[in-house]
Order: sequence, then C-alpha cells, then structure tokens
Amino acid sequence: MGWRPTAFLLLLLSAAALAASPPARGPLKVHPDNPRYFATPDGRAVLLVGAHTWNNLIDMGPADPPATFDFPAYLDFLAKHGHNFVRLWTWESASWNTGPNYGKRVHHVAPLPWARVGPGKAMDGKAKFDLGKFDEEYFKRLRTRVAAAGERGIYMSIMLFEGWGMQFAAGGWESHPLNGKNNVNGVNGDADGDGKGLEVHELVVPAVTAAQEAYVRKVIDTVNDLDNVLYEISNENHPPSTPWQYHMIRFIKDYEKTKPRQHPVGMTFQYKGGSNKTLFDSPADWVSPNPDGGYRDNPPPADGRKVVIPDTDHLWGLGGSADWVWKSFLRGHNPIFMDPYDDKVLATPSKVKSEPVRQALGQARRLAERMNLAAATPQGKLASSGYCLAAPGREYLVYVPSGGKVTVDLTAAKGPLEVEWLEAGSGKVAPAGRVEGGARREFASPVKGPAVLFLSSPSKE
Repeated sequence: MGWRPTAFLLLLLSAAALAASPPARGPLKVHPDNPRYFATPDGRAVLLVGAHTWNNLIDMGPADPPATFDFPAYLDFLAKHGHNFVRLWTWESASWNTGPNYGKRVHHVAPLPWARVGPGKAMDGKAKFDLGKFDEEYFKRLRTRVAAAGERGIYMSIMLFEGWGMQFAAGGWESHPLNGKNNVNGVNGDADGDGKGLEVHELVVPAVTAAQEAYVRKVIDTVNDLDNVLYEISNENHPPSTPWQYHMIRFIKDYEKTKPRQHPVGMTFQYKGGSNKTLFDSPADWVSPNPDGGYRDNPPPADGRKVVIPDTDHLWGLGGSADWVWKSFLRGHNPIFMDPYDDKVLATPSKVKSEPVRQALGQARRLAERMNLAAATPQGKLASSGYCLAAPGREYLVYVPSGGKVTVDLTAAKGPLEVEWLEAGSGKVAPAGRVEGGARREFASPVKGPAVLFLSSPSKE
C-alpha cells in the first residue's frame, strides 16, 4: 500500500502541535501506575526526550568573557525537533581545558554561582570568590531560562554540580572556587593535599558541604514555584562521591518539603568505575545508567524501580543513533542525546551524525503522545523483533530494526486493530488497514530499512 496523504498529514499536524506545545504542566511525579515514566498532575504519563548541550546555562568559550549562548534560538531548535527535556548544564571551575575531549581548547566559563568580589586575587588573576555571596546574574539567568523553557512545554533538569571536569580537565582544581587559594573564606576542599580537590564531593570537609548546601537552597528558592523543574546532583562524578550524592538527594527532598512544590531528583552515571546498582539503590527518582547491561545496543526492559533516562553522554560520550533511540523507547526508557549543537564548545568528529538522532527523539515522542503511555510496558516477547511497547489487547508499538517481516502476538486483542507503519528515518506514515486480533499475525513492512509498526484499537467516533 502506498503513502496515504491523510496519515502523513496527521504526522505533520502532530509535529506542528509539539513544536507549539502548551506550557509544561507539573511538577512531575513518578507515575503511580507505571513508574517507568513521570506523570503530570492530571495523571498523564510523559515520555521525556531531548538534546542537551554543554553551554546551555553557563557561557563557555575562548574569549574572556565568553560569548553569550543564544538561548531563545536553542529553544526554537528543541521545539522544531519535538523535544521536551533538557539537562541544564553547570560547570564548577572558572575554566575548561577540553584536551581530554575533542578540540584541545581552553574555555573561559561564566557566570558561576558565587560572586568574585575579592579582596585579593585568585590563581587566575581575577578577584577571589566570596562563598558568602552569590552572583545574582547566575540565578537570574537560571530562573529566566527555566521559565522560558516551561512556556514552550520543555522540562529542565538543573544540574547542580559537575564532577567530570574536576577529575580530567587540566587546571580544573586550580580555577575552582573551593580551592583555598581562590576564595576569601578560608575554605579548602583539598583535604588530603594532593592537588586534585576531589574531596569537595565526599562529605569530608564540613565547611565545603555547608557552602554547597547554601547554594542548593538558593537554587531551590529561585525555581521552586516553576512547574518544569527536575534536579540532577552531579554529572559523572567519581564513585567515592556516592555518600555525598545520596546526602544531596535527601537534602533537596527535605528542603523542598518546606516549599509549595516538590520536584524529581536524579542521579547519573559515575565515572570512572561507577555501577548502575549504586544508581538504582539511591534515593533518586530518576537515573541515567552506564553501558553495563546492554544500554547501548540492546537495552534491558525498564522494570519501574526508577524512571530511566539513558543518555548518550554516559553511554558513548559523543555518539548514539536513531536505532538506539527506538530500542530504548520500546524498552520503556526515556532516551536523551548529548548534542554537539553548533560545535562551538567542542570540535566534534564528523562521525557524530546528530540530526537522525534528534529526529528520532521527536518521532518517538509523537507516537508516545498518541498512545495511552500510562498503560504501556515493555513486552518484547510479543514481537519476533524483540522490541515491543504494548498495552496488550489495545495498543502495540513494535520496532523492526532491519525492516522486512515481523510477527506479533495479538492473542489478547479481542477485535480489529488499526495498522500503521512509520519509516524510522523520514517519519513518514503508511497506514495498512486493519488486522483481526486473537492470534499471532505476521506483518510485512512496506518501507525500506528500519520501521515502526503501530497497532491500535479503532478510535470510537
């Protein structure tokens, strides 16, 4: 059967609706019936997908001060692709040597949470940080950007701390506010004197923890009234940070109990050597795992212990594919993409094919919006391809990685189901009539290459 204009028009209208999404509703809560997803206050399950980039909160670049990131254009970009979730990145040090990544550049980083007002000079020759005073520009920007995203229907996970740079970026500790040579408060996070300062994320220096808690309270005070907020404790911190991260998760939850709104808190992959068990054992509401267990190539089915937001950042660094998006989505996950975006922060290798990943994320969300996602669970055994998200008897979403034929067990369906095929690359839809339930049925894809089969109970008119 050829393309039906009515079906393709439906997809285009759906894409346009997502690009002009209503304001985000929240705060999100773990869905009570299907804890693989978050839910809005009215009980609607939400699939979170999106493309995040390093300088979407703090400016980064070779100039001093660095060029201001065009956040309105970034929101347009996200809306165009139908995305609804972003990690809003922070950075702890005043500079970033990208040598361990691509490009080998030194970036200036600003603004940071604490004010640089001296007296005295820090190691970089600028005024020292005063840990008792916040840089209000940072918090004004934080609130403005989160609020603007919420108006576009986009949820923002506010990254509170950043652990990768401290471990791997040359000069990370030398330009850090909690280095005793860089602040006027006599606070030094390098408890063992090894020149690395990793103890700032280990609960070993009470003055450091107190400064961090004051900063977290300031963040919460700044955005608590906004609906589209989530929190992430730290990006890729070292495994000894576990007690500190657990402490911060509980600290946020306890402090928000005194506030009108409570928002989800996440814990993400610890690098190097972290385990996914640490994430799933944590008091966090959502997690981003490492590759262990097949999250790159054959994701394990989400079991509802946590909302799982697999992130290409933690699986490849820079990588991922449209195939990975579909496999993750149909296993009950919420996939997101570390996006080089405009290549201004890192000079990325040409092998990173970003646009197909961006498009697949939006296509997955469009299908999720059409489903009763709250009733959908991974049901890989129902499809010969092994990838099926289903509310058995009513809806079946099947991914066929190589195209061709696929068999789906429709025993639970008591009546006809409407059949649609989606070309995973272009997003085009090919309706294919109806099929009777009550048995195993074989389907042949009418499109070339990777395809998605959607079977649903006929709508009642």
